[in-house]
Amino acid sequence: MARAHVQAFGALLPEWTVDQAETELRVQRDDAIPCTWLAEDDAGWLGSVSLLHDDHEQIRGWSPWLASLYVCPEGRGHGVGARLAGHCVAHAARLGVRRLYLYCEAAMVPWYRALGWEEHVRLQLGPLAVTVMRIDPPLS
Repeated sequence: MARAHVQAFGALLPEWTVDQAETELRVQRDDAIPCTWLAEDDAGWLGSVSLLHDDHEQIRGWSPWLASLYVCPEGRGHGVGARLAGHCVAHAARLGVRRLYLYCEAAMVPWYRALGWEEHVRLQLGPLAVTVMRIDPPLS
């Protein structure tokens, strides 16, 4: 999983290594931020999503973040990403998070909008033009 994350998101963090990603994943817990969840089936890992305090050094003004949503090619088109995103939002609500953020490229904005996210701001993040989106998780 760490290798897939570095391959998928390493353009934003060019000095991030697989060893660093593994270390970050190993220290996480399910009852606090940061945390990461996996989607699996009988064949193995389908995808993952993280809830982080900070997602990139250039955007420390907002927190926490839905981050590193990744679905393996064989899991795409089956609702895995939507279920992972929904699980992250629900867990953030259980932790008392009042506003949650993510950033994505323009092509993903309609997908996240369909899940209830709204556009917050557009900005340049390293080599990518991204849209920061937000959602207010329903508090229990």
